[in-house]
Amino acid sequence: MALKFVPRATMVAASIALLTASFASGCSSDNGGNPLDENLTGRGPITYVEGKDTTETGVVKQLIDRWNAAHPDEQVTFKEQSADANQQRDDLAEHFRAKQDGYDVVALDVPWTAEFAAKGWIQPLKDSFAIDTAPLLAPTVASATYNGTLYAAPRNTNGGLLYYRTDLVPNPPRTWTEMLGQCQIARDNNIGCYAGQLAPYEGLTVNTSEVINAFGGSFVGADGKTPTVNSPESKAGLKVLVDAYQNGDIPKEAITFKEGESASAFESGNLLFLRNWPYLYGQANADGSAVKDKFGVAPLPGNTGVGASTLGGYNAAISAFSKNKATAADFVRYLISEEAQQIIAAGALPSVRASLYDDPALIAKMPYLPALKESIASAVPRPVTPFYPAVSKAIQDNAYAALNGTKSVDDAVAGMQKGIETAGS
Repeated sequence: MALKFVPRATMVAASIALLTASFASGCSSDNGGNPLDENLTGRGPITYVEGKDTTETGVVKQLIDRWNAAHPDEQVTFKEQSADANQQRDDLAEHFRAKQDGYDVVALDVPWTAEFAAKGWIQPLKDSFAIDTAPLLAPTVASATYNGTLYAAPRNTNGGLLYYRTDLVPNPPRTWTEMLGQCQIARDNNIGCYAGQLAPYEGLTVNTSEVINAFGGSFVGADGKTPTVNSPESKAGLKVLVDAYQNGDIPKEAITFKEGESASAFESGNLLFLRNWPYLYGQANADGSAVKDKFGVAPLPGNTGVGASTLGGYNAAISAFSKNKATAADFVRYLISEEAQQIIAAGALPSVRASLYDDPALIAKMPYLPALKESIASAVPRPVTPFYPAVSKAIQDNAYAALNGTKSVDDAVAGMQKGIETAGS
């Protein structure tokens, strides 16, 4: 750049102003404004960030290839993260804290959405960024909503299913009372009755949430901060789980189960009932499985009917620091389109579009879809809070203490309440 003479006083004043603006805005903006208000019409190449694509069909590559073929001037590059959820979140957080613009659209594990929204890291999907949520399953939309505002598009979902032995139980139970009332069948066959994921990790938060939600309990209010768990309904739900463990209806070793261990127990024929995700269906029906052609799936049991599954899956969000937000918004809309969701569903990832659960071709490939649709229809997102990691820890720590007998159910629920109260401090 060519230099020109500037009076010293003017130059000093300008330098001070520039430094002040730089410190105030970091790397997020050229003019010191709110990044959420900037680059709203920007178009051009973008980067899509998601955890490792482990699907056999290469879902993400298919999605991006389709998009790129139709948008030569707005190409999408895939930044593939590791398969570890904690590493994925840390990578995203590092980029967003630094206000870097290299990540345009990001796949968020559903519990992260509220946290990233509260921190101003992702663009609210309103006004010119609004998406059509009418074709989407309502619980998936709720998982992407914080403080009444939609912050992401549900990309794929997941829900818990009850796996049961059809050679021993012809019809699936609809309630916890009905299911546990059939545990004598398990004892007669020298196998465990029921298991889920009860080791002290995120899976225990999920399993605890499901039984508490099924009995009418909740964890936080609409603001994502006020604890609501200390209630008779929450205590009733947790008591069912704890009593079943302590009286042996849930085998003692189940307190060590994560997804893999619980799946192995069912596949080897050692469980009558199992709570797990849809991925297990193919494994359990493969050659070498002791339960091949001997099991079915149903929605999770509840208090008086179908229970309340916890949602899994990814939400797709636009980075607040993206330079090409208009392109990013169009790509997010593409991800929830009929075409994209067909690719996602064909990759054995549960779709967010309700209509695909009635597709005969997909049902032939994935017979669990009708049960999964019913499960997701009554699903509840994990606690929608900007302090999710601390809230989850409060739930799993106290639930584990109740299961192993070091806390009463009442004390465990009170401990959850206290942990949630202090989560944001």
